[in-house]
Amino acid sequence: MSRHMERRSFLKATGVTLAGAGLTAAGCGGGSGSSGGTVTIRYAWWGADDRAKKINETIALFEKKHPKIKVKTDFQQYADFWKKFNTQAAGGNPPDVFQNAIGFLRKYDAKRVLLDLSPQADKGNLDLRNFRAGLEKFGEVDGKLLGIPVGSNSMGYVIDEKVYEKAGVAPEPGWTWDDWRNGLVAIHDKGGTSGDSGAYGVMYLYDLILRQQGKAFFTEKDLGFTESELAAYWDEALKGVKSGLYADQKKVEQVKPKSALAAGLAGGEFTWDNFTARYSAEGKSSYAIAPIPTLDGKRTGQYLGSLMLSGSARTKHPAEVATFINFMVHDPEAGRIMGYDRGVLSTTEQYEAFQPTDPVSKKIAAYEQQIADAGVLEPITPHPAGADIVEAAFLRIAGDMALGKASAADSAKQFFTEAKTALGA
Repeated sequence: MSRHMERRSFLKATGVTLAGAGLTAAGCGGGSGSSGGTVTIRYAWWGADDRAKKINETIALFEKKHPKIKVKTDFQQYADFWKKFNTQAAGGNPPDVFQNAIGFLRKYDAKRVLLDLSPQADKGNLDLRNFRAGLEKFGEVDGKLLGIPVGSNSMGYVIDEKVYEKAGVAPEPGWTWDDWRNGLVAIHDKGGTSGDSGAYGVMYLYDLILRQQGKAFFTEKDLGFTESELAAYWDEALKGVKSGLYADQKKVEQVKPKSALAAGLAGGEFTWDNFTARYSAEGKSSYAIAPIPTLDGKRTGQYLGSLMLSGSARTKHPAEVATFINFMVHDPEAGRIMGYDRGVLSTTEQYEAFQPTDPVSKKIAAYEQQIADAGVLEPITPHPAGADIVEAAFLRIAGDMALGKASAADSAKQFFTEAKTALGA
C-alpha cells in the first residue's frame, strides 16, 4: 500500500468522544492589551526543554503571521505545572491558553476555569474541520467545547527488540495475556532479566484490561470495578514481582527518571505510543511498539487519547485565544516543527505536512495506522471530576505495595478509601 493510501486510511479511523475529568476562579485574569492595538496572551504548558524549543519556534511563526498578537510563555515539568496552575486559577489569573488533558476537563469545568470554545468556532475564529478520527470531539464535555487536541496517542507495549529476539518471543496482533505471560517467562529464563517493568500502577493499563471485560476504570461518577477485583489484580502483580517476571521495584526507583526498560531492567513496558522516543533517547538498545495483549484475540480496549489546548474562562481575549489555538492545530509549518512531540498530529493539514524521517516517529505512525486499520479503537469512557487524584493514588499505592509496604488486599482497600473521597462517592 502506498504511503498516501496508508495515510488516507488512517484519517478515516473510527471517531471517539472524550469527556474529561477543579478550583474556583474569581476576578479577571488573562493577557493584556497595548496602545497600538496589539494584545498579549499568556500560554503555559508542561514538558521538557526539547518541547519548549519547538513550541517557541511555533510561537515565533505565529507572531510573524499575526503581528497584532503577542504570546508570553511559561513551561514547567508536569507536577510543577499543575501546582502553579492551581495557584493561578485559585487567584483568578490562569494563563489565557494552556496545555490540558482528559483527566482535568470536568474538574476545571466544575470550577468555571475553562473557556467554552464553541462560540469562537461559530464566529469563525476556530476551525473544527479536518480533524482525524473524530478528534475535534475529544474535548467536548456536557455540550461545551473545553479543549482542542494537538495530537493523538494510544496505549502500546514498548519492547526491547534485542531482548525479545534473544528469548524467541514475537508479539503479534491478537496475542493473548497468556501468550504475554509465557513471553515474560521465556525472557526471564533465557535472558536473565525481568520480562516487564511492572505497570500494575498505571491506571490506563488497568482500564484497558477492564474494557476487554466490558467494564471500565470509571463510570460517569464512580469507579467501574470492585475492591476484590483490584485486590486480585494486584495479588497477581505481587507474584510477578516476587518471581522476577516483573522488575524489582527498588531498582526501578533507583534508576528514575530513566525508565526501567531503557535501563535494561525489563524487556517491555506498557505506556503511550508517543513515549517511544523516550526509550530510544535513554536506552542503548532498539525498541518497538508491540500490540496490546487481549483476552479473546480481538478486543484490545484501546482508544485514542490526546493532549489538548484549552482557554481560560477569565481571558480578556477569547478571539485571540481561539486564533492562537487554531494556528497551533492547523498550520502546516507549525506541524512540521512540532512533529510527534505531543502525539500524532491531530489535523489533516499537519498530519500530511509532517513527513517523519526518524525511525521512532515512523514506528509511532505505523502503530497508530495499524490499530486504526484493525478497527479496534473504541470510545473512551468518561473521566469524572477527581480522576487526576484517583490516578495519582493508584500509582502511589501500587508502588508502595511493590516495595513490600502493604499487601494486595490492604492496598486495594486503601485505594478505594482514597478514591471514594476524591470522587465524592
